[in-house]
Amino acid sequence: MDEYVDLYGNVVKRLVMPVGALVLTYNAICLVPDELDPEGAGLGQVPVEQIPGELLHYTLPSRYCLSDELMSTAWDLFGQTEPGWARVQAICDWVHDNIRFQHGTSDPTTTAADVFRSRTGVCRDFAHLAVSFCRAMNFPARYVFGYLPDIDVPLPHEPMDFAAWMEVWLGDRWWTFDPRNNARRVGRVLIGRGRDALDVAMMTTFGPAAFRSMTVWADLAEAA
Repeated sequence: MDEYVDLYGNVVKRLVMPVGALVLTYNAICLVPDELDPEGAGLGQVPVEQIPGELLHYTLPSRYCLSDELMSTAWDLFGQTEPGWARVQAICDWVHDNIRFQHGTSDPTTTAADVFRSRTGVCRDFAHLAVSFCRAMNFPARYVFGYLPDIDVPLPHEPMDFAAWMEVWLGDRWWTFDPRNNARRVGRVLIGRGRDALDVAMMTTFGPAAFRSMTVWADLAEAA
């Protein structure tokens, strides 16, 4: 097994899988903020000419985030909202309220445009659609993949899984938005960032491989 850092600063582990069944297990203790996601209500939108050049590719369409195809739709839906934080939040509100969460409703070929038409998806699809709408309206936006522990979430909550959300550039920094949950949360554990899920897939295989099962946990570890 070897390790490298990709174009987006993500740490990637690479290995040659032997023939036959293979079980991968990964455990880690992560230090995360004990506060809710920061809020920047009132922030305005950065004019395109002032967006740092190295971030401009986050305003462009990508494999799953077809912001060009959804551009007229985005402006029809959100063109009357206030540019900045309020507009991004309006996008998250719309995606959260109009897309139905359901496992098994998308596959590796599903794009944000498909999700908009079907109105169903998983957190990956919620993030792709919100990212696409943001880019269509000239916000730098990127896809984020990680764990979302159930810290301060009332029972009963859903079984643990990987999670996807997005980050949008406002002011002079990236801000977290979560169109799937549409709520500020505690304890997000970052795995990777990229243009969309293609850049930060949980696993990429070269050659035939059948995925059998997955178990995910992300629990609060109390200090001793």
